[in-house]
Amino acid sequence: MYKLGLIGYPLGHSLSAIIQKAGFESIGVKGTYDILETPPEDLVDRLKFLKSNDYNGFNVTIPLKVPIAIFLDEIDETADIAGCANTIKIMEDKSLKGYNTDIYGFYAALPKNCDLKGKKAGIIGTGGASRAASIGLIQAGIKEIDYFSRNIINSAGMINSIREAFPEIKFNSYQIQMIRDLSELSILVNCTPVGMRGNSMDMSPITKLDVEKMNKDAIVYDVIYNPTKTLLLQYAEECGLKTVNGLDMLIHQGAKALEIWTGKKPDVQTMKIAALEAL
Repeated sequence: MYKLGLIGYPLGHSLSAIIQKAGFESIGVKGTYDILETPPEDLVDRLKFLKSNDYNGFNVTIPLKVPIAIFLDEIDETADIAGCANTIKIMEDKSLKGYNTDIYGFYAALPKNCDLKGKKAGIIGTGGASRAASIGLIQAGIKEIDYFSRNIINSAGMINSIREAFPEIKFNSYQIQMIRDLSELSILVNCTPVGMRGNSMDMSPITKLDVEKMNKDAIVYDVIYNPTKTLLLQYAEECGLKTVNGLDMLIHQGAKALEIWTGKKPDVQTMKIAALEAL
C-alpha cells in the first residue's frame, strides 16, 4: 500500500489525485494520494508530517518547487540543473530524494511532428515551470530562448543558473510590460498562473495583438490545464496557430512520478481519460 500526496498552495484546481488513482489501478497497485494544501510558511511542518506519517513520496507544485530544494538530501541530475523539484521520494531512512518529472512531462507533450532544432523559443515567467520548460525545449533542440517576466532583477538568478548549465544556448531577458515582436519565435510557452481557473481565468499574460504578430507556423503552449483552453490559447486558435495545453504535461509528469515511487509504468491513456472526465 503506497501512501502519496501533493503539497502546494492553493490546490483547489488540482486533478493529481484523480489521475494518480487511475495510475494505481492501471498497474494493479493499491495506494492513496492526498491533496495537502501547504502555504510556504508551513513547509517545514508539512515535511515533518509526511515523514512521521509514513508517506512514500509526494509531488510539489506552486509555490514550493524551488523552496523544497534546500530540504532534499539527494537530487537527480535534471532536478539539479533545473534548481527545483516536483517529485520527492521518501527513502526508508526518511531522507528525501528529489526529481523533476515536469521536464519529462513538458517534452513528452510537445507535438510529435514539430521540429524545434536550431529555432528560437519564448517563455513567459521565470518560476519553477519555466525552468522545466527551458530544459525540455533545449532537449528538443532550441538554440535561443527569450524570457518575459514582470521583474528582470528577480529572474536573473534563475536565468543565470540555466545559462551556466547550457552555455551553448543564447538566453535573453525582457520585461513582460515591454514585450517584443514575437514573430521570430517558433514556440511560445506560458509558465505563469495567468489564465488559471480560480486565479485569473479571464486574463491572458499577453494581448491578442501580440499573438497576431507571431509566425503562422508557431506553437503556443500553455502549461495551465484547467481550463483546458485558456484565453491565451483561444487567442492562438483564432490566429490559426497550433496550441498545446498543460493536460498532457500533467499526465506524463504524473506517470513518471508514479513510476519513480512504485517501479512500475502506469498507463498514460487511462490517466488522461480520468482527467478529462473530471474536467
